Amino acid sequence: MARPPLSHKKAPPRRPEPDLEKVAGLPAVQALFARDPDRAERLFYDERMKAQAGEMCKIMAERRKPYRMVAADELTRIAGTPLHGGILAVARPRPLPVLDPLEAKTWAASRAPLVLLDGIGNPHNLGAIARTMAFFGLEHLVISDHPGQAGPSEAALRVSEGGLEWVNLHRAVKFVPALKRLRDSYRIVGTALGSGQPLAEVLAKPGKPVAIILGNEEHGLPPATQAACDDIATIPGSGRVQSLNVAATAAILIHELTRGK
Repeated sequence: MARPPLSHKKAPPRRPEPDLEKVAGLPAVQALFARDPDRAERLFYDERMKAQAGEMCKIMAERRKPYRMVAADELTRIAGTPLHGGILAVARPRPLPVLDPLEAKTWAASRAPLVLLDGIGNPHNLGAIARTMAFFGLEHLVISDHPGQAGPSEAALRVSEGGLEWVNLHRAVKFVPALKRLRDSYRIVGTALGSGQPLAEVLAKPGKPVAIILGNEEHGLPPATQAACDDIATIPGSGRVQSLNVAATAAILIHELTRGK
């Protein structure tokens, strides 16, 4: 009996999976589940994280989403890096809303400082700054539309140790005009090497809460951004090295801005 001819009909194309991100490391994964567990789509962990993953596995089971313990080498393959800390969540990214100056007025009412980044290119620095902000309880971080500005990424999430889950990230379109609109609510303070007033003098001025801007790791703030600032602040040093890493600068500024609040 002759066999029927093979069908040449193509299988239907797979529907593309929506954009997902990998959240690695116990602090980052715990922060994801504490803040917004519905964003988690899959959970993987190795044997050393079995106990810590227990509650998260229950949450995944309740939502009928996959989770499993895997060998360490398989977890490395899934993560695409050995820097996963033994646990990894695959999650839907948080939205990145455009900065609304009218909404920022409500932030200013609490007098909490606002942090803005203009051209910070290294995602590790973005993550470290978000970690510092979360540690000191600051909630809003604005990134510019500078072409070199780093945005949320797997590297930034890992370095932030959960900080990017606790900080609300916004994107400013047309950064300099956005700064000018923010002046209704904040005193805009830029940072520069040696060309500004000492930080303590700038922060001692009364008035509106401060919105502090940090610039690119190599070139600092663009001239147009500096011109839009009310003040330019400098952290005095010994002169033995030219500058601090931008994440270290941010940590000092945020500590000083939140001290006594």
